[in-house]
Amino acid sequence: MTTVAATGATGVLSVIRVGTRASSLAMAQSQTVADALAKSSGLPVELVPVTTEGDRSTKPLSSLGGTGVFAIGLREALLDGRCDVVVHSLKDLPTAPADGLVIAATPKRADARDALCARDGMTLDTLPEGARVGTGSPRRAAQLRARRPDIEVVDIRGNVDTRLGKVTSGELDAVVLAAAGLERLGRLEVVTEYCGLDGWPTAPGQGSLAVEIRAASDPVIVRAVASIDHRPTKLNVTAEREVLRLLEAGCAAPIGAHALVDDGLIFLSARVYRPDGTHQITSSHALYVADDPTPAETVAANVARELLSLGAADLVPTGSIG
Repeated sequence: MTTVAATGATGVLSVIRVGTRASSLAMAQSQTVADALAKSSGLPVELVPVTTEGDRSTKPLSSLGGTGVFAIGLREALLDGRCDVVVHSLKDLPTAPADGLVIAATPKRADARDALCARDGMTLDTLPEGARVGTGSPRRAAQLRARRPDIEVVDIRGNVDTRLGKVTSGELDAVVLAAAGLERLGRLEVVTEYCGLDGWPTAPGQGSLAVEIRAASDPVIVRAVASIDHRPTKLNVTAEREVLRLLEAGCAAPIGAHALVDDGLIFLSARVYRPDGTHQITSSHALYVADDPTPAETVAANVARELLSLGAADLVPTGSIG
């Protein structure tokens, strides 16, 4: 049964409850949203930790259904009234909308790059032959194999500290993580190399947060959430995620995309990899934002159409791209 937002005896909204995954990274990034909502609304804001199936399981994400495995638990908490707002890592959010919910804000994006965290200060080029590099991302795995076919890519799960611990223990020589997550945790000192977006496009929406609310939310919540929306970020991540939607790409599809709005133009580049890293195709397009009523969707359609014409559907596992 769905309940309404927390209210006081007068029926007026008394507190805003922000649902978040319970990991240290999720709590840290959700706290930044909570602080902004408190400043905008003038109300107290509290975090409501939610444990999702993706957090409970140690199986590979692809076997659990991929990106949506983290979103389902948060959305259930929002729909049943345990919280009023939820904060997602946008790259973990399915492209299909959820009934009764709306993504009401995408705050200003953090660093979208991937970061290598290696022992002894090594980079991708200086890792020794046969080095063991950990990642749970099919896209990162394909990129690693394309760049260094002589290394061993190891599938891993766990939070940031768990993954970094595999390097300090000697189990792995390096791991690849999102720079934004390391920044939010104050752990940038572990980075030995940043991967440039031109040669190493990251997951659509990486570095961005999505703030989701019920479609029938209290007006105070609607206004507070709207105040933290960042239009350039929304344009960029909408374009990136629209490529995924148009390709009907699932969790097993190694796809990187990055968009940028600059001097009135929106630039979008996307790349599809064969999982073993032996082949890749890229499409890049741009258009003037003012010339199109839906610039993000239009530039994404141009990119997706070209990727398909170049054979994107032949590069990845059956069913990963429609």
